[in-house]
Amino acid sequence: MPFLLIAFPVFDPIAIAIGPFAIRWYALAYIGGIVLGWIYARALVKNQKLWGGPAPITLPQLDDFILWVTLGIILGGRTGYVLFYNLPFFLEHPPEIFELWKGGMSFHGGFLGCVAAVILFCRKHQIPILSLGDITTAVGPIGLFLGRLANFVNSELWGRPADPGLPWAMIFPNGGPLPRHPSQLYEAGLEGIVLFTILAVMVRFGALKRPGLILGSFIAFYGLARITSEFFREPDPQLGFLWGGLTMGMLLSVPMVIAGAVVMAVAWRRKAPNYHANRAESTL
Repeated sequence: MPFLLIAFPVFDPIAIAIGPFAIRWYALAYIGGIVLGWIYARALVKNQKLWGGPAPITLPQLDDFILWVTLGIILGGRTGYVLFYNLPFFLEHPPEIFELWKGGMSFHGGFLGCVAAVILFCRKHQIPILSLGDITTAVGPIGLFLGRLANFVNSELWGRPADPGLPWAMIFPNGGPLPRHPSQLYEAGLEGIVLFTILAVMVRFGALKRPGLILGSFIAFYGLARITSEFFREPDPQLGFLWGGLTMGMLLSVPMVIAGAVVMAVAWRRKAPNYHANRAESTL
């Protein structure tokens, strides 16, 4: 073994076990992401300086939305994985579509599920879609960070073979004998820490006053972060490399970069709405 090679610290994927019941780190990552995201979202809603007046969504409405977005993440994430990454297998074994405990979630599907949850919830409660989208995506990197850490703990979605001289190259227990990039940690850093920092700075400087600006930024910057990470991540074995060495993650992220840039441009050009004035008028 090369001198600088790091041995993968083998973790037990089960965090808590009580008799036949087991809670996995991956499930805790989802729960933690939702809870911490909810706490951060409440802080954003309560801070009127960030909105230039009262936020266009109330705290009780935000609390109700948590269930909607949770369902969107789970249903969308699983549906996306089935359709984008392993459709032939699930067509032959349809009951396994519902066996979520075996893993298999797609970010892109989960994101589309969140979009559907935001649109449906806003239509029901007469809330601005773009503003709720801004709140949802502002907190999204928290869940992405924890989810990628859970991928690392589970020794899954590891990276491509790396130069043995790379100081942080690792041999994963189910990744063969070659040292590999710990791409889960790369993604945790880019999609989690870096993306959260960018959006938090934008929020601090008034981005929530322009509906859609945070949403578009999240979409575009996530797409760029994911494309970058895909250069180090081993593609799913059932798909492998696609056209010209591209991966499914890259192909799904390119439209996000384009769409995000368009949403950002439109949000920047539109005049910031005055929600405080609108609410005052509605009471007359």
